Amino acid sequence: MSVRIDLHTHSRASDGTQTPTELIRAAHAAGLDVVAITDHDTTEGWAEAEKAAEEVGIGLVRGIEISTKLAGQSVHLLAYLPDPTYTPLLAALQAVLDGRKARVPAILAKLSELGIELDIDDVHQVAGETAAIGRPHVADALVAKGILRDRDQAFSELLSQGRPAYVKRYAAPLEEMLRIVAEAGAVSVVAHPWGRHDPGPLGEEGLARLQELGLSGVEVDHEDHDRSTRTELRAIARNLGLVATGSSDHHGAGKTGHDLGCNTTDPDEYARLLELAAQASARSGRQTPEVLVP
Repeated sequence: MSVRIDLHTHSRASDGTQTPTELIRAAHAAGLDVVAITDHDTTEGWAEAEKAAEEVGIGLVRGIEISTKLAGQSVHLLAYLPDPTYTPLLAALQAVLDGRKARVPAILAKLSELGIELDIDDVHQVAGETAAIGRPHVADALVAKGILRDRDQAFSELLSQGRPAYVKRYAAPLEEMLRIVAEAGAVSVVAHPWGRHDPGPLGEEGLARLQELGLSGVEVDHEDHDRSTRTELRAIARNLGLVATGSSDHHGAGKTGHDLGCNTTDPDEYARLLELAAQASARSGRQTPEVLVP
């Protein structure tokens, strides 16, 4: 029997639609053996996810998807098994979260200019207690008020870059974040690197440079990558010795076509990732979380 490993999922601690408990139970029901919780810029869902994973008997990897920028391009960095108490990491994440929070009123102001009235309470009502409030919650508020059909329509018509209600926000410099993640004892993987734009600074030469700065892997199998993209990225990962991962980028009902386990990580690549994580933890001298094994 093959081991099924999904290394990129989101809960209501950021912009997913399931609580961490619901996410873990859904992962178990989907037949996954290992799942990573990687909410945007926060570890808020970790404790609840750990408890749920112990209850249902599924492997759990604790991680974060961190918002960064490289050469003006948005890059999402998956950090696995960092020490969540490391002060520079906490400060960097808080700066990103502050940028997310400040962005929402600016988006609402743009919507108002378009004749779409939505207030901050509407957004908080759908966002709940999330630490990482942002565009998906504005989209959910638009849906809840019957203004739009779903998140996909909200992003395609209003909230994506180039759309009339788009607002830029702060993201951490990628090079700096690679250093901080390593100091926190974690291992890092670039998420969906070619999924939303041309490779740009994330071609083979760029990935090689990031590897020198501490990058350990690249997310190859992702729904935003077509077959040819996956083939090319996998070849680059092989050439450079980077770990090649696969995952769903599941957000519950908030992101269609990203069902749990729709893409998975090869067990041998997962073993490589965990070995690199152990080495990173040892180098840092920090107390990092262990993988929860059922």
